[in-house]
Amino acid sequence: MTLDRRTFLAAAAATFGSFAGAQPAAFPSKPIRIVVPFGPGGIADLTARAVGRKLGEQLGQGVIVENRPGAGGAGAGDMVARAEPDGHTLLLVSNGTAVSATLFKNLPFDARKDFAPVSLLGTFDMALVVPQTSRFKSLADLLAAAKAQPGKLNLATVNIGSTQNLAAELFKSTAGVDLQVVPFNGTPALVTALRAGEVDAAVEILGPVKPQIAAKALRALAVMGEKRASGLPDVPTVADSGGALAHFHVSSWNALAVPAETPREVIAKLNRELVTALNDTGLRKTLAEIDVDARSSTPEQLAALLASETRRWADVIARANIQRQ
Repeated sequence: MTLDRRTFLAAAAATFGSFAGAQPAAFPSKPIRIVVPFGPGGIADLTARAVGRKLGEQLGQGVIVENRPGAGGAGAGDMVARAEPDGHTLLLVSNGTAVSATLFKNLPFDARKDFAPVSLLGTFDMALVVPQTSRFKSLADLLAAAKAQPGKLNLATVNIGSTQNLAAELFKSTAGVDLQVVPFNGTPALVTALRAGEVDAAVEILGPVKPQIAAKALRALAVMGEKRASGLPDVPTVADSGGALAHFHVSSWNALAVPAETPREVIAKLNRELVTALNDTGLRKTLAEIDVDARSSTPEQLAALLASETRRWADVIARANIQRQ
């Protein structure tokens, strides 16, 4: 072997070795996109934008929120499931994701198989509200009337299959009362009917009805979470009523996930950054203003939450005889 050949082979080996040992590009290497399966202006959208701004500051990259509303989150979920699994495309998942797994027959994805959980972002409360002029001054009053007059009182919610609608079904079955659950096409129609006395009570996310409560047009009988809402400390939880409802709690939640094949180290970095962001006093205040309790989690905790919520709402859908869509 000549010296030139030995030199050539050594150089080739060194070059090959440099490629073989090359590290992947640092993450993130481009702007991050958060795909939200709801329209602009809602709790999910506002949460994603607030968290995205803080996350972008920390990572030194832009974070773009893209709204892809649609039944069951089909369009948004399909887009993220098919995206490059490099951590630059995230999906906002929620309790709605857990509901859709049972409610919709032909989703183009399986939320528990096609996505890898990253972190919870926060929880937000639902409330049981009545008109300010209602004869029901407490949850006990409403329950007593419902038991005395089975099937006579009605409980408004937004669309069939929404978290609010299913929470109302779960509430009445847990309490053992016969209430007529009446769906409306959106919060404005629900509030109008409630204020006009066309329905007796309603279950709705607290944020959208809080201005009506502040204006003394509506009154909250109870909130449905595990603890009292920070902005309504005098309003009890449903569980405070005791009895069959002693362990009742329902909260809405938002979280982030990535395509299933995303490298674990990328997921770990995103999780660390989200934990830092959600501990930031400024972000926590921003989220509190829209009645979101900032809360992070490990990927494993989020996976367990999604699994348990999917089972829970599947049972409620079955017992309420809600037809799959």
